[in-house]
Amino acid sequence: MRLDRTRRRAPIAMVVAVVATVLSLVSAATTREGVALSIAFDLAIACVTTLSLPDLKSSHPVVSRAALTLLALDVAIFITFFLNSSTNFNLATGAAMSIVLLGLSFLTGASGQISLGNGAFMGVGAFAMAIWSNHHATTPIFLTLLIAVACGALVGLLLGLPATRLRGPYLAGMTLAFAVAFTFILSSFNSWTGGDSGLQLPTEATAPRWLDGFFHAGTSPLTTTTLYITDFSIIVAGVAFFFMANLFASRTGRAMRLIRDNDVAAELVGISLPRTRVAAFIVSSAYAALGGALLTLINNSVSPQTYSFALSVTILSLIVIGGIGTISGAVIGGIIYAFSTNAISWITTQTGLNPQGNFASQLNGIIFGGLLILTMLFAPLGIAGALRHLWSRIRSRT
Repeated sequence: MRLDRTRRRAPIAMVVAVVATVLSLVSAATTREGVALSIAFDLAIACVTTLSLPDLKSSHPVVSRAALTLLALDVAIFITFFLNSSTNFNLATGAAMSIVLLGLSFLTGASGQISLGNGAFMGVGAFAMAIWSNHHATTPIFLTLLIAVACGALVGLLLGLPATRLRGPYLAGMTLAFAVAFTFILSSFNSWTGGDSGLQLPTEATAPRWLDGFFHAGTSPLTTTTLYITDFSIIVAGVAFFFMANLFASRTGRAMRLIRDNDVAAELVGISLPRTRVAAFIVSSAYAALGGALLTLINNSVSPQTYSFALSVTILSLIVIGGIGTISGAVIGGIIYAFSTNAISWITTQTGLNPQGNFASQLNGIIFGGLLILTMLFAPLGIAGALRHLWSRIRSRT
């Protein structure tokens, strides 16, 4: 019966894809726009058809996650084409922050280790990106990102080794010391980091020439470049989320959750506690470095003040609000961070507050603090956990 359904879905999907392709080519203003729209629709149809196959999630989980990732990326990139530059810039920032939150979610949610230094890990990747770009401007972007990730993983290894002997508040204190000292460390190496003024990338990340053909005449280069950076950030985030989803479901992820729940039982079944905890630190710091490097690419500059201890607290607050130990919680936290500036601007406009005043300058922390308190009171598992609980109740009633 299931085989018959699968055989019927294939020709239906092909017919829908052909119709979508024809409509895209006919309705688009240019041939390139039509080709881009048809590719987006056909990819979405192929992903939905793949996800609808029976027993795919249980028999081929990696394929299922890949199809879901491609579908999410396809929809996100398609939406960015119709948004303005300001909204796309916020989405790019949110994509970079969601990568950082995902790494912390893995460290705290999966392995049970508390870190207050992810803002500093972000700074490692951000300055690695800027320093390497200033000395090797011709290096491709993706290779520079990999170098930044390697630097973050190395720092995570150096901090993770002593962390194997620390737990609870002592581990949090060690990462807190690193986060507080990080800005002073950057200021001590002025020749490399630029001191308090930071660093500027030698060249702005410009969109390739072929991307201009997808726009109507008269579109500003800023719009094209912003769209390119946004789509690039979303794609990098999608790849990072795909690997993390597989890591959560892997033997390593299960071992970390066992250590979190009962480290004695984990040792009894042959799991190495030090090695597993160090691996969690390396993964978390590498993801934080990747997010920081992306933010440097988005802003085209980096400053030591950006990666202060306050950023580490903000990151921890966001992952608690979104949902610790969940992939969707990192996405929710990234979206909240991306559009928090817009919310603050709206509040200052509606209330008549001075944007340069002391109260307005602290409004960001006040909003995150208020959201954190509300989350702890009404949704202890975060927004993702509350939505999952609500969805399970709806399904149980139907």
